[in-house]
Parts: sequence; structure tokens; C-alpha cells
Amino acid sequence: MRSDYSGAQTTALVALRFAIGWHFFYEGVAKLVNPHWTAAGYLEASQGFMADFFVDLASNPSTLATIDFLNEWGLILVGLGLMLGFLTRTATFFGIVMLLLYYLATPPWPGLIYSIPAEGAYLFINKTFIELCALFVTLLFPTGHIVGLDRLVRLARARGSVQESNA
Repeated sequence: MRSDYSGAQTTALVALRFAIGWHFFYEGVAKLVNPHWTAAGYLEASQGFMADFFVDLASNPSTLATIDFLNEWGLILVGLGLMLGFLTRTATFFGIVMLLLYYLATPPWPGLIYSIPAEGAYLFINKTFIELCALFVTLLFPTGHIVGLDRLVRLARARGSVQESNA
């Protein structure tokens, strides 16, 4: 795939993708290696129009165990996909879904007061929402096909197609 972006634009988009990937990956590994980590406290502190849904998830031990597993490994796999540029659009899509769920569990809306301290005071827009918007940008630009394993897969498929048509 030929890139219509300048070198600086491509570098910035790939750096953004990689930085978000690193954040996801690190958060997943940190949760995985901590035997005491669980999403229970986060879910139980939920407020807003979806609070009952998130609190109910935390109240069922088997559901909570599944959520913990999916959260840890989802973060790790999305992070790896973004950092390596592998299945980039899929990783980006699932990253957006995860961030949307985090945002809806603890939205920074007026009148909501959380027991878990937040970084700074927000009004609708917090770091989760900003990262979600940045992931949306990476979804729109196929950086994995420019720099990443997706490019190598595409090139290998193209070579295979050429060899098949020449045979």
C-alpha cells in the first residue's frame, strides 16, 4: 500500500498507535501479574445510567472472574496488536470497545462522586475518552499496512497471488 502521508505524518500516526498499544499492554500485564487485582472495585463504584449493569456484573463471582480474564488478556492482546501493527484494525476496534465500557462505567459527568479518586477534575472529557478518540483516529488511518506486521502479511499475500497467476 502506497502511503499518501508525509514521513512526519506517518511517524506521528505510528507513534500514536504504538503509545496507545504500550499503555494497553502495560495495563494488562500489570493486572495479570498482580494476584490481588480484580475489576470488582471499579465495577462496584460505577455510577451513571449503566451503573446497575456494571454493579450486577461485579456481584456474580463467575461473571467477575470472566471479566477479569477478558480485561487482562484483552488489554494485552490489543496492546500487542497496536504495537506490532498486527491485526491493527481489529485491535483498534476492540480497544475502542474496551475504552467505551471503561468510560460508561465511571463517566465524568456532573453530580457523580466516586470513591476511587480521579486524576484531576473533568467535565465529560477524561483521559479515557481522549484515548478513545485517539484510537478512533488510528482506526481511520491504516498505519499497520504502512509500518507493521500487517504490511508484511499483505506483501506475502501479494507475492503468493503473483506466483499463483504466473503458474
